[in-house]
Amino acid sequence: MARRTTTYTQFIALPAERIWEVLADPPRWPEWNPGIASVRLDSPIAVGSTGSYVPQGQAHRALHGRAVLPFIVAAVRPERELRIEQPEPLGRMRLTWTLTPRDGGTEITQRLTFLGASAGMARLLDAAFLETDVRVCFARLARSAGLEPAADALTAVIPGGTGGLGRHVAADLTCRGHRAVILTRRRDPQLPFDQAEWDGKSVGEWVAALRNPGRTAIVNLAGKLVDCRPTPENIAELRASRVDSTRALVAGAATLEAPIDYWVQASTTAIWSDAGETHCSESTPLPIGLPQMTGVAEPWERAFDSARAAHWTILRTSIVLDPQAPALKRLTQLTRAGLGGRVGPGQQWFSWIHIEDWLAIVRAALGLDPALELPNGILVAATDTPVRNRELMRVLRKRLHRPPAPPTPEFVLKLGALLLRSDPALGLTGRHATSEVLKKAGFTFRYPTLDKALADLLPH
Repeated sequence: MARRTTTYTQFIALPAERIWEVLADPPRWPEWNPGIASVRLDSPIAVGSTGSYVPQGQAHRALHGRAVLPFIVAAVRPERELRIEQPEPLGRMRLTWTLTPRDGGTEITQRLTFLGASAGMARLLDAAFLETDVRVCFARLARSAGLEPAADALTAVIPGGTGGLGRHVAADLTCRGHRAVILTRRRDPQLPFDQAEWDGKSVGEWVAALRNPGRTAIVNLAGKLVDCRPTPENIAELRASRVDSTRALVAGAATLEAPIDYWVQASTTAIWSDAGETHCSESTPLPIGLPQMTGVAEPWERAFDSARAAHWTILRTSIVLDPQAPALKRLTQLTRAGLGGRVGPGQQWFSWIHIEDWLAIVRAALGLDPALELPNGILVAATDTPVRNRELMRVLRKRLHRPPAPPTPEFVLKLGALLLRSDPALGLTGRHATSEVLKKAGFTFRYPTLDKALADLLPH
């Protein structure tokens, strides 16, 4: 029987009984999952109770109404577990939430399983409203359950907070009882975070977000996505979107009476460009000649030079593995389509980090991990186990249950990148990047190997 399961976990700084009050009240599900329009329960919640839900979106609603039968409550363990099962054509959906007490709060786990011949198709249809932005949904759940920041909570101002990583940071901090304020060019009414508008290049009213009674942090993630054609115009836009926003933040912080308490300044391991066999760490010099991404990232970091911050980290991030991120989505799509062989020579290094480990590093850089103290300076956010491209593709094939595939020649990749308006260098170049700073600080990776990371992130 075909079976596909995905798992999402998040810590919430509330006791399990508070979370359970909302979780075990199905008509309240739309409060914290905007993908669901409404829920009807036929009787008080108990094993054997039935009900139905209506997804958002006209197409989903019409298809769901015609093809899906009422769900059944399959397990109820107060303050511990709630499971519903949904009959589907040629299969069944099983949705389970588990609450586990932890120091200072509760760990919530959502496990979504599709069974039967229709598992693959059902997941494609239902994931849009059951799996999108799960961490942000958990932040809404925390708010619905009454979680409010304490008087001494950290206020994290997050430029670029509407992007993938920014949403993760904002949701994770919210769930832990801190304040998240997103700086954005256009407010998103769907996000459950405070938002302030800015233009990304000048000081304005948004500076008020930096003035708080308690500790204030900046997590600067602003910048145009790098997945674009490497034209001079696009490279200039990549550079300006990062440099201009950083300069504006530095100027805004300079108007304050005291330095920012914590500042996490985003950068990238691509600052070393195609590093070949060089093993890069925080102390590795930059290449001479400033090739494409070095020419973007070096002035990006330099724009931060005059920032006023008591604690600061320039976070050179490698590829962050997250099921909703474009990089992993594209790799899995290619592998499922039979293009899961090595790319080009297959020797290029692939440095990576699981989203949970990346968030743990950000929390440590914000002074939120009492067991881990990071020094000011450059920090590489990458595991200790980079892999070559051929190994990356082998593990992907293994986890997606695909047979060996022929290699993708360099000219085919370049043609595909042209059609997708992407940069072939993203697949043909790489670098071996690891962190000496994290080792000295005693940081332990929750997902130290690629196989373990993909086993967690991909349907299995």
